[in-house]
Amino acid sequence: MRQISKPSTAKCNSTLYTLFLLAEPRYVSCMRLSEILSELSHDSVNRFLLRENYTPKDLLDEVKAHIGWTVGILSVDDSVEDKPYRDLSKSAFVDYFWSGKHKRSVKGLNLITLYYTDTAGHSYPINFRIYDKQEGKTKNDYFREMVLEVKQWGITPAWVTGDSWYSSLENLKFLRNEKVGFLFGIASNRQVSVERGSLVQVKQLDIPDTGRMVYLKAFGWVKVFCQPFKDELRHYILYQPELERLQHLTRKIFKAVHDDHWKIECFHRVIKQVCNIERFYVRDEQAIRNHCFCALRAFCRLQTMCIQGLLNNCYQISRQLFVPVIRQFILDNLTISTFAEMDQCTSINA
Repeated sequence: MRQISKPSTAKCNSTLYTLFLLAEPRYVSCMRLSEILSELSHDSVNRFLLRENYTPKDLLDEVKAHIGWTVGILSVDDSVEDKPYRDLSKSAFVDYFWSGKHKRSVKGLNLITLYYTDTAGHSYPINFRIYDKQEGKTKNDYFREMVLEVKQWGITPAWVTGDSWYSSLENLKFLRNEKVGFLFGIASNRQVSVERGSLVQVKQLDIPDTGRMVYLKAFGWVKVFCQPFKDELRHYILYQPELERLQHLTRKIFKAVHDDHWKIECFHRVIKQVCNIERFYVRDEQAIRNHCFCALRAFCRLQTMCIQGLLNNCYQISRQLFVPVIRQFILDNLTISTFAEMDQCTSINA
């Protein structure tokens, strides 16, 4: 975060911009906020986005009072924020990325997030990266960096979870060295063995509901579980640093960890549908970073209100915000239409 030596006189700040992201249903631009708050110029909003220097640590500081810092579940995933009409040569970060939503490479911004769920079920994003091809790093490089960062900040998870994209051998060995358990999806052709010297693809195994101990090639012992998903079976591996604990992992534990991991998918939907993370018109690197930070901050605000019982879910504000306006518009125009129809009938009868 930008350090200031005296009280700020800026008219636009992160709280104002965050509330704007939660309230504006469609047009998220500096001009639009200036239209809504007439005393605020669009230059003030633009200067705010270019001036500030929010970091992932600032995001954790937003939520650290609301989470337990130990024995939680740390989930990793990435999301493509669609920008189909953006000129790649004129905008930072925007490029072509594979989208699970579209099932193809699309133009957009790739956001990688670490999402933390504590033992009470409270969950927040606590670290993030915007994928920058200029840095020459992979998503896995960002993932390992972020895990080390949150551990340095004081978060000590019991589990790290992710989908098959993040189940590379390098990532698994990294987590083993960090002495943390993990749950990852794996590709169905990943090779394992149940007998020394005999390798088979995981999809060829008979895996009971209680899971099966296997030796993952070039890694070590893990426990495999299957989970139905639509019209396919997905395979997951679980690991614990102590072999005895690994052997005693049950379906109940797998389901609990998997259910908490799935919260990151819900998070992705909310930041797109409610927090307006995709809807920005700025092109500068710092402005985009600050917009994304405020969108994540907007989600954290919604999540806190849900935890405090002020909201039933993260969609409640966006669904209810315009109800009085819409209701009044319908009633006003219904009355006008009724009078117009009456006038027409009167003229016909005459």
